[in-house]
Amino acid sequence: MERQVAQHKGIHGFEHPDNASGICSDLTVTIPHSYVENAASSMENRTQDVLGRDPILLEEVEYCPTKYQRIMGRLWDTFHKPPKERKFVRRLDFYLLLYSMVSFIIKTLDSGNISNAFVSGMKEELALNQQERNLFNTAFDLGGLIGAIPSQFILIRIRPSIWLPSCEIIWSLLVMGMASSKSARDVYIYRFFVGMTQAVAYPGFSMVLGSWYLPGELAKRLSLYDGSYTIANMMAGYLQALVYATLNGKYGLSGWRWLFLIDGIIGIPLAIFGYFCIPDFPTTTRAFWLSNDLRKYAVARMAEAGRKPPRKLTWRRVWGWIKTWRPYGYVFPYVLFAITSTYSYFNLWLKSLDIYTVEQVNLIPTGGFALGLVSAYALANLSDRTGKRCPWLLIAIFFRFLSSLLLAIWYIPFWLKMIAFLLPMAGEPTWALLTTWIQEVFQDDAELRGILPAVGGALGSGIKAGLPLALFPTDQAPKYKFGYKVTTVIIFVEFWGVVWFGYMAKRELKQRKVVLNQFGLPVLREELLACTYRDLSPFGVEKIPLESGETDMNEVKDFAITDAR
Repeated sequence: MERQVAQHKGIHGFEHPDNASGICSDLTVTIPHSYVENAASSMENRTQDVLGRDPILLEEVEYCPTKYQRIMGRLWDTFHKPPKERKFVRRLDFYLLLYSMVSFIIKTLDSGNISNAFVSGMKEELALNQQERNLFNTAFDLGGLIGAIPSQFILIRIRPSIWLPSCEIIWSLLVMGMASSKSARDVYIYRFFVGMTQAVAYPGFSMVLGSWYLPGELAKRLSLYDGSYTIANMMAGYLQALVYATLNGKYGLSGWRWLFLIDGIIGIPLAIFGYFCIPDFPTTTRAFWLSNDLRKYAVARMAEAGRKPPRKLTWRRVWGWIKTWRPYGYVFPYVLFAITSTYSYFNLWLKSLDIYTVEQVNLIPTGGFALGLVSAYALANLSDRTGKRCPWLLIAIFFRFLSSLLLAIWYIPFWLKMIAFLLPMAGEPTWALLTTWIQEVFQDDAELRGILPAVGGALGSGIKAGLPLALFPTDQAPKYKFGYKVTTVIIFVEFWGVVWFGYMAKRELKQRKVVLNQFGLPVLREELLACTYRDLSPFGVEKIPLESGETDMNEVKDFAITDAR
């Protein structure tokens, strides 16, 4: 039978794989000749390439944004969306994204407060030695190691709207308890369980966010969620300075104790809001702020993108993951990123200079957190607009590499050393961009997308539990013999780990013989063939009505995907 080749965006909307996150190689789709003729004839009688899409997505298909909306859409995507989609995404942003950000801000305040409290009276009041500052973080990381993976398996069986807020309430009570610490031992115990309950948040919210947002939306949202870390640390510095100046000694409590009390008190009502703000997943949501129509709209949106909903997790599936490259491709660079954080040592260098007050030592590092916010938005927005993850991810890693390299050299001008301490925050979008990437590359497996960040976080926490003690002993602060030299090497390896992830993702796409939908996301060939005969709407591909005798299933099955090189 005569064949025609449809390349790039052909008559069915098949998109060339090179447009998918920058990881696919050239593919062509070979289509039966009669099928091409039927499609061309059908398209002559239509002005919109919309048949086969879910009807709920076609209500605003002719919408055209104004010039102002298009310009503003370059800054934030909801501006140029049709009214219904704009309303839907803004509700997601207001309830889900905003809640997840505020929740993470409160949790990060505790982590930042440990560092601030140590230089704001805790060390003297509890008679701590230099190394115990690192041991506090070690206890926290051990809790995260133990809590992260089991929590994610629980999250698959219990609604996120129940599990996540419940863990937040327990977390808040533990943080408040930390204000009563009488010795280093008390802090160790509290920090361990705080780490265990906090380990739920990062992978849990990334899984939920990845289940609601499309490719052009997700990187910005995950970067803002991750950017809550920088917002919290900015707030921690100012809050510690404010508390130290106004509440220190009030009712017989030191300023650092007040800080933990305030943190926990805020967390409890926030957790209660979580029971109502977290929408679970599109196919299981009970959120009061989504009407039945918007719930159907959410399911149709994600189905059209090809994003698979959660399904039953079995040990057979877990074993199948272990035998593939997927968990190693993500976890390897993730762990290297997690264990190379050096920004918390900035205030120790500032304090060692003996030229700044306690308030200034707490406030100056907030400049780096502001830089992190700008970087998080800029890189994520560029990533969403270009549809590529890898280039912007490598840029973020380069910022951290340059910082670590300069600090490893150490003997550099004062102004350059100040920049070197601030620069790691410009690389903070690493986690968000990498996690966004796996939401797309692994979009066929919701459970894998949720569990991998937990595995990476657990392994990172396990390594961080001991690594800082060896590389950054407090008695060597602020100049460490090996610390910055080792992190420079690790970040260099992380860079190539991301390159390897991109190579393996491209290789998998070729091996699995996929085509790309209108979002540039991979869809299995077998699923596309089955859908072609019935209904192509889940993939955003036009459904071509076939008349009797024109094309049978054997011809449809005779599709061939060939390498065009």
